[in-house]
Formats: sequence, C-alpha cells, structure tokens
Amino acid sequence: MINESVKNWLVERGFADRLTEHGDTIDTVEHAAQQIGCSKAEIAKTLSFIVEDKPVIVVMAGDGRVNSSKFKAQFHTKPHMIPREQVEELTGFQPGGVCPFGVPAGIPIWLDVSMKRFEYVHPAGGNEFTSVKLSPDELEKATDSIGWCDVCKGWEE
Repeated sequence: MINESVKNWLVERGFADRLTEHGDTIDTVEHAAQQIGCSKAEIAKTLSFIVEDKPVIVVMAGDGRVNSSKFKAQFHTKPHMIPREQVEELTGFQPGGVCPFGVPAGIPIWLDVSMKRFEYVHPAGGNEFTSVKLSPDELEKATDSIGWCDVCKGWEE
C-alpha cells in the first residue's frame, strides 16, 4: 500500500523511516488524528489550489483554515481549491493522499507557519493509508518547498 515514489523520495532525503502505514484511512484530519494518536492540529493537511491557472500546494496545521485576505496577499488571488475530480490529474495524488513529497515538477509547495508550534507534524504519505512524522524543520528539508507562508486563521495560540 505504500506509495513507492513517495518512499523513494523520502529514502533519498533520509526520512524513509518516518513513513507509517495505517490499517484504516487517514483521508481526513479527524481520521488521521485517530489513527496516528495525535491532536487534529498536529496533522499537516496538504491542500491544493489553482493560482494563475496552475496548481500550488500549501501544507498547514490541521486546525488552520485558509484566510482569504492572507492568501490573496501571498498569491495575489483569492483561494480556489482544485476541484476534487481534478486533484489526481494535477497533483499526481488522489484526494485524501495529497502530500508534499514527490510532487510533479513545477508545482510550488508552501509550508504554513501554523505548523511551527509543534514538535512533530504528520502529513500524508502519498495515499490515504500512510503518514510521515516530521518536525517542521525536517518537513522543510524533506520537501522542495518554496518556503514558509502565513495564509491561515483559526489556529492562533
């Protein structure tokens, strides 16, 4: 069940031992938190948007919600998520398994500051049954992210 391209991506970066397979789905923040045994906030949800007719990925804490004003300040457009039926075609991953590892070339990945308050966060690992446990700094190293952004609300401590 492990996504081999994600596993290979993580092997190349020294994080393959952080990949965990789960018996039940982690396709939502709630399901992931139950399976992993952490708070919903510690789930690093990977959302895909359309910006200037191209996909953009933003990884944020599970308790964060996109703030339209902050998103527009960062990306110069209102947030428009990729329609569910186009997610796999544009990102290479099915809904529920979109992750920031092994993303097709040309898709920028941004990490939201909402995750920096945790020792570890848990993004999906390429499908709805795998996750990866990383510190926010390790997440930055394990991805080809552009960098950190601040586009969320609802998570402030």
